[in-house]
Amino acid sequence: MIKALPKRIGARVAVVILAAAAFWAYAAPSFSSATVAGSDSIGIRLAEVDAASANDPRARLYILDRIAPGSTLERTVAISNISQMGHSVSVYVSGAKITNGEFIGSDGATPNELSSWVSLSHSALQLSANSETKVTVSIKVPSDASAGERYAVIWAEVSSAAVSGIITVNRVGLRIYLSVGPGGAPESSFVIRSLAGTRDKNGIPAVEALVENTGGRALDLSGDLNLSDGPGGLRAGPFAATLGATLAIGGSDIVRVVLPKELPAGPWRATLELHSGLISDQGEATILFPASGKNPPVDAQHKTFWQNQIVLTLFTASFFLFIASHYFWYVSIKRHKKPKRLQKLSPRKH
Repeated sequence: MIKALPKRIGARVAVVILAAAAFWAYAAPSFSSATVAGSDSIGIRLAEVDAASANDPRARLYILDRIAPGSTLERTVAISNISQMGHSVSVYVSGAKITNGEFIGSDGATPNELSSWVSLSHSALQLSANSETKVTVSIKVPSDASAGERYAVIWAEVSSAAVSGIITVNRVGLRIYLSVGPGGAPESSFVIRSLAGTRDKNGIPAVEALVENTGGRALDLSGDLNLSDGPGGLRAGPFAATLGATLAIGGSDIVRVVLPKELPAGPWRATLELHSGLISDQGEATILFPASGKNPPVDAQHKTFWQNQIVLTLFTASFFLFIASHYFWYVSIKRHKKPKRLQKLSPRKH
């Protein structure tokens, strides 16, 4: 939605509603479903969340843990059949990697170091219609394992009956992010480096943000973009950033926010806020959308801790001044209000 800001008190606010932008994303949700023979589907989700990570949204979606060499970790996943017919489900682990901003699980049971440490309580399930079974996941880290983060995926897979010699395989997965090393998990952090306006060959504008992972763990980014101070005082947003972008340790990548085609070229004040679990960053820049191609990136500005403290202090002071002024006004009214005098009644004469 694009809105014109009021130019003065009492002015009418012009609101221009634009067509909604379309967004696409790659992500492996905690409860995915793979279509098999029409409406038949299976799903996989994390059945329990570690109490120490209960407040982290990512820990509710994935196996996201820190473990010391020589230790064993156990988690439980639930495999469900949300269809009207029974299915034979294969459950297995394969290696995974982060490439070009995507978490990619290997095809089949392709191993890597982490997948070789993982064992499952069940590798084959017979699930009746509308049922669910839990599978225990054990991760045993060798005592000589080197420090660092590793990735794998747990797959639940269903194969359809052969039709004309073709077998259709459908699967859903749950990610594993495992950090190996002594002590607590490495700090997670990232920073929005720059913002740039772009426009593709179809005339669709977008904002591209260069984001750098400055911490010690891979990140799954999502967030929103708001535009303000546009032509004629317009503002627009929020617009969702491309969801599911995964940023490798020490890596940097582009996060795109696709916008409505009717959006004016600007200039605009762009404010992008991104999150990964419990951490976030906000970057601001004044940008323009070109007729085509991409404008040079503009360094993102960030509000410092002290700027945020000043805003909070001013808000708090304004609130208490408001309360105090109303209190003294009330007391002043009470003091100047004259009480009604009772008329003295004299006895009636007969």
